[in-house]
Amino acid sequence: MIRNLVLPLIAGFLSTSFAIEQQDASTLTPGENLLIQGIPPIPRSLMERADRYTEFRTATAFDWHPKGREMLIGTRFADTVQVHEIKMPGGARTQLTFFPDRVSGASFHPAKGDYFVFSKDIGGGEWFQFYRYEVATAEVTLLTDGKSRNQSLTWANRGDRIAYSSTRRNRADVDFYIMNPADKATDKLLTQNQGGGWQLADWSPDDKTLLAVEEISINESYLWLVNAETGEKTLLTPKGGAKVAYTPIGFSAEGKEIYVTSDRDNEFQRIARINLATKEPKYLTSYHWDVEDAKLSQDRKLVAYTVNECGLSTLHVVDLSKGKELAQPKLPAGVVSGLTWHENNHDLGFNMTSARSPLDTYSVDVTTSKVERWTTSETGGLNAGTFVEPKLVKWKSFDGLEISGWLYQPSAAKFPGKRPIIVNIHGGPEAEARPVYLGRNNYFLNELGIAIILPNIRGSAGFGKTYVAMDNGFKREDSYQDIEALLKWLKQQPNLDGEKIMVTGGSYGGHMTLATATRYNDLIACSLDVVGMSSLVTFLEHTEPYRRDLRRVEYGDERDPKMRAFLEQIAPMNHVKEVKKPMFIVAGANDPRVPKSEADQMAAALQQQGTAVWYLAAKDEGHGFAKKKNADFQFYATISFIEKYLLPATPLH
Repeated sequence: MIRNLVLPLIAGFLSTSFAIEQQDASTLTPGENLLIQGIPPIPRSLMERADRYTEFRTATAFDWHPKGREMLIGTRFADTVQVHEIKMPGGARTQLTFFPDRVSGASFHPAKGDYFVFSKDIGGGEWFQFYRYEVATAEVTLLTDGKSRNQSLTWANRGDRIAYSSTRRNRADVDFYIMNPADKATDKLLTQNQGGGWQLADWSPDDKTLLAVEEISINESYLWLVNAETGEKTLLTPKGGAKVAYTPIGFSAEGKEIYVTSDRDNEFQRIARINLATKEPKYLTSYHWDVEDAKLSQDRKLVAYTVNECGLSTLHVVDLSKGKELAQPKLPAGVVSGLTWHENNHDLGFNMTSARSPLDTYSVDVTTSKVERWTTSETGGLNAGTFVEPKLVKWKSFDGLEISGWLYQPSAAKFPGKRPIIVNIHGGPEAEARPVYLGRNNYFLNELGIAIILPNIRGSAGFGKTYVAMDNGFKREDSYQDIEALLKWLKQQPNLDGEKIMVTGGSYGGHMTLATATRYNDLIACSLDVVGMSSLVTFLEHTEPYRRDLRRVEYGDERDPKMRAFLEQIAPMNHVKEVKKPMFIVAGANDPRVPKSEADQMAAALQQQGTAVWYLAAKDEGHGFAKKKNADFQFYATISFIEKYLLPATPLH
C-alpha cells in the first residue's frame, strides 16, 4: 500500500540519460524518458519473441449510466487506461478520453447522466484531479486545482453536489470539500482534518450528513458523521481500548443506521449494522474469512458483498429488509472486485480475473441470476485457456508459523527436469497474493519454463487481523525470516532448481527483495527490486507527508531514537556489502510513495563496490510503470536480465 551514500556519487551515477550505448537496428532503442545504467543492448529478436505477452488488456467497471443499460469502463487501447463507453454486453468499447496519463475512475451524474466526473493522474505522481466530461459535446473541464491529491468522490442523492477529500490545504492533511460539478465556482472547503487517512463514503438519504472514515492503520480506523452544511464532525466509534478496523458501506434507507464491515470482537471483517442512536452493532455475517467488498443498492434495500475464501472470491446478495440472502449463480473460480449497482437496483456490475483470464467486466441480474460478460479483453492472440493454474502450497517458518503461497509451475511435458524459480513478493505491505492473471509474467512460465511462487508472508491481509499485524515495528525481521524459510523449502522440492532462484517484488515487495538480497544472498542467484525501500528511515523521511503517519504505524516511528536505531540496523542500504549477486533496480521519478532516491542510493552503492547492477527509471512514471511503452521496455530488460543471470546451466527443454 505504501516508503547514506555521498550525494556526489549518486549524482554522478544518475547524471546520464542515454540510449543504451550506440545501437543499430538489431537492438531496441529506449525512449528519451528513460534513465538507464548498466543494461546492455537488448536484441530486437527478444522483443519479437516476447511481444505477444505485452498485448493483453484489462477492463474495469467504472459506472452505470443512470438511464440506459450501458457502462463506463476503464481499459487501454494506446499507452494508458482511459474512459471507454460500452452500450451492451460484448459491445464495442468506444474511447472517450485521450490523455498521456491514466484515468483511474469515472462517475455519471446520478440523475441525468448528461455528464460524468472522472479522475486522472499527473505524471504518475498520484496527484489525482477531477474533470467534468460533457456527453453531448465531449468538452472536458478541470474541476480541482491541478496540484493536490483528490479522492473519495461521492454524489449527493439529489445529484446537485459531490463531496470529496483533498490534500489541497497543505499536502499533508486530507480535508473535505463540497462542489456542484456543473459549476466549479461552487467548490468550498467543508471540514479541516488532521492526518492523511481521511476518506468520505456516503451521504445520508436527506443529504444533510456525510459518513466518513479516519484510517490510522489497517488494524485501526474510526467512523465519523459530518454535517454537510457546517462541516462539524461527530465521532461514531469510540477511541481507546482494543484497536478496531471499520470500513464504511453506507446509510440505511431510513438514515437511522449505517452499514459497515468491521473486525470488532472478531478476527475477520464482518458486515454490521450500527444504530446511530445507540452506537451498537448487529452483525449480518459470520464467515471465517474477510468480507472484502460491499455495496448498497441505490435504494439501499440490498447489499452485495464478496468474501475472500482462501484467496478466491464468492459473491453474495442480502435483502436487508428480510434479512435473507438471495440465491446467486456460482461464478468461476477467481477474484471479484469493483461491485457497482445500477439505478434499477437489480443489475450488479463487477470485475473478475483468474489465472486464465485477465480482469474483465461482468454483470449479474440479482433477481434472475443471469450473468453477462461485458468485455472480453485481448490476450495478445495467446490461448489463455491453456495457461498455468497455481496450487496453494504451505511451509513452516522459523517459529513454526505456517505460511502459504501460490505456486505456478510450467508444463512438465514441455520443460522436464528441475525448473528455476521466481519468488515474487507482494507489496502493501498489507496486500495479499491471489490466483490472478499474471500478464507479462506468463512468458516466464510458458516460454522459459520458470516456476513462479507468490508468498503471503506474515503481515499479509486475508488471514485475520492477528496475522496482518505480525510484522509491525520491531517484528519486521520475522517477515524476512519467512522468506528465508521459503528459500530453504524451495531447495528441497524435487521438481524445482533451488540453485536458480530470483527474488523480486514491488513497493514493500521491493523492500523485501532488498532485505533478502542482503541477508540471504547465498540462497539466491539474482534479484529484481521494483520501487522498493532501501532504508525505512530515509523512506519515512521522504515519502509524501500525507502518507507518513499511516506508514509509521506499520514500520515504526523513525523519530523515536530506539526505533530509528532498529530501522537503521535492519536497513538493506546499510548491508549493501553483503550483495554479491546481480541486481536489477527499477524506479519512477515521480513516485510519491517510495521516492526515487531509495533506488538511487542502493544502485550507486552497488556500482561503487563493483556488484553487477542494472538500473532503469522513468521520468514520467510514479509507483510502478503505468504506461505500456515503459512497462514493455522494463519487461524486455527483465527477460534479458533473467537469461543472463538465472537461466545459464538450466536446460530450457
